[in-house]
Amino acid sequence: MRIVAILASYNEQKFIRACLEHYLQQGIEVYLLDNDSTDDTLDIAREYLGRNLIGIERIPRHGMYQWQKILMRKEQLADEIQADWLMHADPDEIRVAPTSAQTLAEAIAEVDRKGYNAINFMEYTFLPVRESPDHDNAEFQKTMRWYYPFAQRHPHRLNAWKKQSRRWPGARVLLRELTRNHRWGVSSVNLRDTGGHIVQFAGIRPYPVDFKLKHYIVLSLEHAIQKYVKKSFDPKEIAGAHGWRATAKEHEFLLPSQSQMRLYVSDDELEATEPLKEHLLVQQQG
Repeated sequence: MRIVAILASYNEQKFIRACLEHYLQQGIEVYLLDNDSTDDTLDIAREYLGRNLIGIERIPRHGMYQWQKILMRKEQLADEIQADWLMHADPDEIRVAPTSAQTLAEAIAEVDRKGYNAINFMEYTFLPVRESPDHDNAEFQKTMRWYYPFAQRHPHRLNAWKKQSRRWPGARVLLRELTRNHRWGVSSVNLRDTGGHIVQFAGIRPYPVDFKLKHYIVLSLEHAIQKYVKKSFDPKEIAGAHGWRATAKEHEFLLPSQSQMRLYVSDDELEATEPLKEHLLVQQQG
């Protein structure tokens, strides 16, 4: 079974090696969409060509972050890439099976055998804390030990799916696609309407057991400000899926304390109870 993660990057040199190495060990191939990175992201990624990285494609940035354009290309690639399963993913994520007894590829193959065609990932957000504020190093997965479960709804991250066949969508849908997105044709899956959080397609059958997603949003307070405050977002998208990421001011970033988080022991012991609905990274200092 061939499983391909479609990854989008922009200046992800802090995460890209750990991400690609993890997927290599988990039996997952990767197709990379790079949004005109200016750091070492591409140099690092090219080391994995011929291993588990099957392609690198440029998405022009035009001076700002345009998430909808990237998601549209991911939808197209979901039809173009020869794979059994696909996954929408980001470089700052580490995705694992429900139990460490299986690799991610083995667990997805089991889901396929059971007749399901989509997988939700429970998100566990890892952050630096005030007592240990700087993890800007290659060993961040070992040093950043505090997390909280995060889910605004369920499913929250329905990001892996069995490759779908394209169907005739009807003239009305085709016309709407041409008017809204200036392209003729409709992809087999929809990522844009939920900002990539929940894949949509006809006949979806999500697996009843959540997989796990360890989300390393930032590695330090300085990294948070660089990643969000100093990033230019498409003005048309600010009110949509970006939320706090596109509007937070530098003075609003504040690291949580250990008392607000849970201590990481192992992947198998991640706790999903009482997930937060808002991230702890942006708080009003009072």
